[in-house]
Amino acid sequence: MKTSIVLSLLVAYIAGQPVSNEASNSSNVDMFTFPPNTSPVYASGITKPSTTTSYGPRYDEVSHLVPNLSTTTWGKWDPSATAIPTDSDDPYGQYAWTKMWKDAKLENFTYTPIYTTAVQASSVPSESLVLPPAEDVFTFPDNSTFPEDFIFGVAGSAAQIESAVCDEGRTPTIMETMFNRTLPQDYVTNDNYWLYKQDIARIAAMGAKYYSFSIPWSRILPFVLPGTPVNKQALDHYDDLINTCIEYGMTPMITLLHFDTPHMFVGGRDAQNISTIADAGTIGIGNDTFVDAFINYGKILLTHFVDRVPIWVGFNEPNLFLVDPMAIKNVIIATSKLHSFYHGELGGKGKFGIKFANGIAGPRDVTNASDVRAAKRYQELYFESIGNALFLGKDYPDSWKQTFPDRTDFHLSAEELKQVKGGSDFFGIDPYTYMVATEPEGGIDACQKNQTNKQWPLCLNATNYLKTGWKVGYRSQSYVYITPKHLREALNFVHKTFKAPVFVTEFGFPEWREGEKELADQLFDLDRSIYYRSFMDAILNAVNLDGVDVMGALAWSFADNWEFGDYNQQFGLQVVNRTTQERFYKKSFFDLVKYVQDRVPKA
Repeated sequence: MKTSIVLSLLVAYIAGQPVSNEASNSSNVDMFTFPPNTSPVYASGITKPSTTTSYGPRYDEVSHLVPNLSTTTWGKWDPSATAIPTDSDDPYGQYAWTKMWKDAKLENFTYTPIYTTAVQASSVPSESLVLPPAEDVFTFPDNSTFPEDFIFGVAGSAAQIESAVCDEGRTPTIMETMFNRTLPQDYVTNDNYWLYKQDIARIAAMGAKYYSFSIPWSRILPFVLPGTPVNKQALDHYDDLINTCIEYGMTPMITLLHFDTPHMFVGGRDAQNISTIADAGTIGIGNDTFVDAFINYGKILLTHFVDRVPIWVGFNEPNLFLVDPMAIKNVIIATSKLHSFYHGELGGKGKFGIKFANGIAGPRDVTNASDVRAAKRYQELYFESIGNALFLGKDYPDSWKQTFPDRTDFHLSAEELKQVKGGSDFFGIDPYTYMVATEPEGGIDACQKNQTNKQWPLCLNATNYLKTGWKVGYRSQSYVYITPKHLREALNFVHKTFKAPVFVTEFGFPEWREGEKELADQLFDLDRSIYYRSFMDAILNAVNLDGVDVMGALAWSFADNWEFGDYNQQFGLQVVNRTTQERFYKKSFFDLVKYVQDRVPKA
C-alpha cells in the first residue's frame, strides 16, 4: 500500500473523520465479503407424456393363450393363531395354503409391519428436492451424449423390499427358509408392498425414467404349478403398481425370478440345511418340473401385462448356480421358450431377455499363460455356459462340460441349439466390480476332477489384488470396488463375444459403514456419487468411443434394502428409517440423475 494512503487513513481515524473516497475506493483496500446465498436448484422430475404407448395386446385379447385360469384369494398366515381353517377337503383352500407355511418350519418367525394396506402417495416436499452443494472436485467431460433411446432408471427386487411375505396369498420362498433362523424380523424390509405408490412418486420426482422390479412367483401362483389357482389379489396389486408407474410418467420393467424360487422346488431337501443363495436357487431351478412350471407362470404375467410393460427379464443372475448343470440348461430352455412366446404368439413389441451376475475377471499377469487361462475360464463358466447357446446357438465351452465329465444329461443337442439361438433380446449384466484371476493351487485340471475341492466348480482364485500388490480400486462396505476402466472392458467383452445389445441391469456401491453415520452424513454420500458417475462415464465412453451397443443402465437400488442377510450393506440411493419407513434422498441420487440428464440429446 502506498505510504500517502496509509497516512491519510491514519489521520482520518485519529481525527474521527470519514475516510476519503479516494482511499475507500482504492482497489488496494477492498475488504473481503461473503458471496450471496445461491438460489436453490431443484431436481427435474419426470413429465407425464401426453400419450401412452402400447407394447402388445390387452389381456382380454390374448387370454385364450393361458386358458382355463381360475382365480381366488387367500388370507394371512399368523403363526400364533389357534383357529384352524375348516376347508381341508379343498386342495387349494385356506387350509392347504396355511399348511404350506407350517411345513416350511420357520423358527422364531415374526412379522410386524407398520402398514397392512396400500398407502396413497403424498406429494414430495419441494425442500427435499433441492440439489446438494457441488462440494467435490470430480468433474466429467460433457461433450458426449447417450443415445436417444438410452434406458436409465433404478431397480429393486421383491424379496429385498416388499414385505407382506405371508399376506395376500403369497406362500414361502427360499428366501424365508434360508434366513429365518438368524433374522426373524427382516421380512418387513421396506414395506414396499404397501408403500409402492409413495416409492414410485419419489423416484419420478427425482427424474429416473425406468423402474425395474420383480414379482414373486409364489404370490401370483401360491401353489406354483400349472393348473393351480391364480391369486387375484396379486394380479390386482401389480396391475395397479404398473398403472401407478405410468401415471407418474415412468416406464415399468419386470423380472420374473429374482432369487425367490418358491419353496416347493426345494423338493425333499431339508430347508434348514440350505446355506447359500446359489445352493437354494439351484435346487429349485434344477428341478425336473421347473421348466414347464416357470413357463406357465411367465405366460400368465406376460399375457396380463404385456400391453404396458416393454422390458422383461426372465432370470436374475442364474449364472451363480454353477454347481448344477441342469439348472443352467433349464434356464436356457425356459428363457428361449418364453422369448419365443413373447414375440410369437403374444406379439410383444418390447424386449425379453436375461441378466447375469458379475463383471469380467482379468489375469493377474497377462504374460502368464496360467493366469490368462484362469481369466478365460471365469468368463467361460459365468457367461458362456449360458450365453453361447442363447445368443450364438453354440455349444457349451469345453471347460464347462469338462467340469462334469460323468454327466451328459445337461448336454444340448444340435436341434436344441438351433431352437434356443436368439432366445434373448439383450445381454443383461450386473458388473458391480472387477476380479483378478489366477489358477488354484494344484491347477485347474486337478480341481475339475475333484468335486470335494473347495474351489470347485469354478476352479480358480478370484481376488481383488493386482500384480503390483495394489487393490483394484477403492473398496465399499462389501465386495464392490470403484473400477470404471474395467467396466468399460466388460462391456466390450460382452458386446464382441455375444453380438447382442448390452444392458447394465444393476450396479451400485454401499459406502463403508454408512449406517453408523448420522443421517445428514449418510445423505452426503460422495463415494457412492463418484462410483455412479465414473461408471456412467465408462458406459458413455464404451458407447461413443468403442461402438458398444449399450441399451441402458439401472442403479441398484432406489433405496437401502435387505441385502440377503442384513441391512449393513446400504446400496440405496435413499436412506430408509427402519422404525418409521421414511425415505431420504442421498446426494448420489441427485448427482447420478443430473449426470444423465446433462448428457441426453437435446431436442
